[in-house]
Amino acid sequence: MKKLVTALACVAFTCPAVANPGPPPTLEARADLALEADTMAWGFVEGITTEVGPRQAGTEAEKRGRDWAMQWLRNAGFENVADEPFDMQTWVPGSVHKAEVVNPYPQPLVVQPLGGSASTGPEGVTAEVIYFPSIADLQAAPDGSLAGKIAFVSHAMTPTQDGSHYGYFGAARFVGPGLAAQKGAVAIVIKSIGTDYHRNPHTGVIRFPEGVAPIPAGALSLPDAANLERMFQRASGAPITLKLTLTPRSLGTTTSGNVVGEIVGRDPSLPPVLVACHIDSWWNAPGAFDDGAGCGIVAAAARLAGLGDQRLRTIRVLMAGAEEVGLFGSVAYSEAHIDEPIAVALESDFGADRIWRFESNFRESNPDLHNRLAASVARFGVSNSTIVASGGADINIARDQGTAIIDLQQDGTRYFDLHHTPDDTLDKIDKAQLRQNVAVWTQVVGILANEPKNIQTGQ
Repeated sequence: MKKLVTALACVAFTCPAVANPGPPPTLEARADLALEADTMAWGFVEGITTEVGPRQAGTEAEKRGRDWAMQWLRNAGFENVADEPFDMQTWVPGSVHKAEVVNPYPQPLVVQPLGGSASTGPEGVTAEVIYFPSIADLQAAPDGSLAGKIAFVSHAMTPTQDGSHYGYFGAARFVGPGLAAQKGAVAIVIKSIGTDYHRNPHTGVIRFPEGVAPIPAGALSLPDAANLERMFQRASGAPITLKLTLTPRSLGTTTSGNVVGEIVGRDPSLPPVLVACHIDSWWNAPGAFDDGAGCGIVAAAARLAGLGDQRLRTIRVLMAGAEEVGLFGSVAYSEAHIDEPIAVALESDFGADRIWRFESNFRESNPDLHNRLAASVARFGVSNSTIVASGGADINIARDQGTAIIDLQQDGTRYFDLHHTPDDTLDKIDKAQLRQNVAVWTQVVGILANEPKNIQTGQ
């Protein structure tokens, strides 16, 4: 046990040579001890949030984050560490974010701009607000009916373990601004796509349809959105006027990049195992949950799974850039490496709470491996599933290549309390749950890295 603890403590740092260290610990022993003692993932997320902080895509802060991550990977013994640059159009939030009800109940509301929002200019926009309880209500509004008005769109999102409400109710943010612009609105505010009731708005990217000019778009904190809803109930049809001031701007073309590093396998003829996360965050938080923890988890697991020479396949870590603003890093990585087959891809980008379900897209095509992997993590409280894995945002290359994908589903019950808010900070991470992630990932990645057959087909 002492040798195993020493091995786990030293994998990310330079340690003195140990005489007669003996054979490396088994994969199961490494995964089990990671549950109790691993500090690598915590060290990564603690370090990047403390020494770098927020890492808005395409900015100097994101570049510092990439530099920090590359040095961490080198210190941890990764090879072929690199920053693979790509260009992008970069949006920044500006310095003024204000919303004020002018009448009939004058008071300030807490708002932040959504990624891609247009600017109101420093003078702001003052207009009547039209309330839509859901995105479906906005969709049903007649064309031109919002001319000169500010749209306000709400939703009924609640916490779920699998995070499924995000995909449905998130449409208020994903497509709401574009719809409002098409119907003539001069601006839009939405109830933040989140589940907390702190006065912390949830930002997030939006996309306007081709040919539709962007309009100012902001997210109200959930308590402020609820307050605005009550105003509409109390006003009994009388108009409510809002002044909105948002001053985001475009920096034009800047450079982002993907950080990569490898634990090199013994058989270069076998396609690698790709483990992914994203290195950027929004400007308003240091991105501990989203996605500093994910990068710590996959890097720690890659290092522990590859301890000694116990791997046939190379384990490649991808820390994608510019995920938050449109998956630019994932797309760039796939374009650059599409002709380099990968065996299987996994991503961690749903916080740091415990993994509870195992999914793959080869349950039917390679049931022996699927079941072996599922059985290997049952001791960590992870259940098997018939759901077909589709992969996270940063593994576009797996979908583009049509290769094997695994989803290690994390408990998302509190994820959308923190998602894209100033509350996404280090203190929200539960170290015990973080270690469970590393243990599960170590077990799964270790098996995959030593699988000699085609992972998707078993041939």
